[in-house]
Amino acid sequence: MVEYRWRYQDEQGREVEGPAEVFADQTAAEDWFGGAWAELRDAGVARVTLLRDEAEVYGPMSLAPAE
Repeated sequence: MVEYRWRYQDEQGREVEGPAEVFADQTAAEDWFGGAWAELRDAGVARVTLLRDEAEVYGPMSLAPAE
């Protein structure tokens, strides 16, 4: 079974703790992230990468406000 999850990183690219949510498909993962990104940023997550099993789908994607 394929699983999607998010990898959380700090400004230096080190992995940090975050919600251990697992999703059945990319759409579900992205929908969840759409409602959680601000809370993740406030908790110190600087960027995220979407993983399909252990392969990167895309990222890292910054959570910093656009300038």
